Amino acid sequence: MPDTNNPHSQEAPHQEQHSGTTDHGTSHGSDHAAGAENPFTAVLSHLGDHREITFGHIHLFDLPIILIDDGLHIYPSVHAMEAKGVHALEHHHVVNVATKKAPALDFSVTSLVFYQWVAMALLLAVFIPMGRKYKKVGVKPLGGIFAAMEMLIEYVRDEIVTPNIGKDGAKMLPIFLTFFFFILFMNYLGLIPGAHTATGSINVTAGLSIIAFFLVQIASISKIGIGGYLKHLTGGTPVFLWPIMIPVEILGLFTKPFALAIRLYANMVAGHVILLSLIALTFLSVAFIPVSVGFSLFIYMLELLVAFLQAYIFTTLTAVFTGMAMASHDHHEEHEVHSDRHATVSDVVTEMATGDYDDLSEELRKHQPAGAAAH
Repeated sequence: MPDTNNPHSQEAPHQEQHSGTTDHGTSHGSDHAAGAENPFTAVLSHLGDHREITFGHIHLFDLPIILIDDGLHIYPSVHAMEAKGVHALEHHHVVNVATKKAPALDFSVTSLVFYQWVAMALLLAVFIPMGRKYKKVGVKPLGGIFAAMEMLIEYVRDEIVTPNIGKDGAKMLPIFLTFFFFILFMNYLGLIPGAHTATGSINVTAGLSIIAFFLVQIASISKIGIGGYLKHLTGGTPVFLWPIMIPVEILGLFTKPFALAIRLYANMVAGHVILLSLIALTFLSVAFIPVSVGFSLFIYMLELLVAFLQAYIFTTLTAVFTGMAMASHDHHEEHEVHSDRHATVSDVVTEMATGDYDDLSEELRKHQPAGAAAH
């Protein structure tokens, strides 16, 4: 008999209802039952998005379901929704009981959304008191967790943003710090037993990548102007190559954030799949327990490193893409410096031709543009 208080078991009545008495329905039901007994299936099911918060097999609380489907529908839980009889949960998706179609919009709070909120709350709980304390003590060093956060802030500024963007990176530092710490907190929250990793959802990583995409484009246009931005799409090629080069450059604008989203999502999911698979081995045989526990601890330690690395890589690549998009302005300035040098040499040659000079090296130094002596 299914547990009606458990949202995951809400699918069972619907599967029995639709299975009927045909052989196909019977075999489908038996396959489903066999799959439920598989330890790997049971353990890996925790990776998905859920409509409740649990700690292992312990049910903590339900998450609200918010639907727009011929009006606004708000339910405190899956059980309350199905008791109403208008909507039901089938194969982890909400459908209208009458039409068997998904609602127009589903704004439900799921487990991955909940853990994003937890990460946001932790960020505010750390950095708001930290900012207030800095206003009181000034530049004096802080202790405890604030000292660790200060070290990470300086690391992002000095090793990620400034080397890749330059002096213009200072005004964009807050958004890069937000990228780094938000991803870092979500990754480490997912390593708490019973919690979920929000970055293990392609929707979350895609959202972060879309923000990174607009950051790169806005920074580029602000630096080189709309004319320089459009000119950059031609890649400096002749006009007859523009029909080929412009689509390639536009495609490149979208492949970069796409790579960011897939990289973060795949790395976080892969580590969790390996870790949970090793845990599932303990349910197959007692002989697997020593090996499973040993390898699980090793993978868990590795995941602690990967969680940091993925936050670092996402922030660094976004900074690199931003710096590349703003580099056209620097190349333009460099071209102007070379033009000034050529003009200087031309002036000196003219003076040489007229004999109006005393010392060639002195004339060259006199006409040399500022900042060119280092070259």
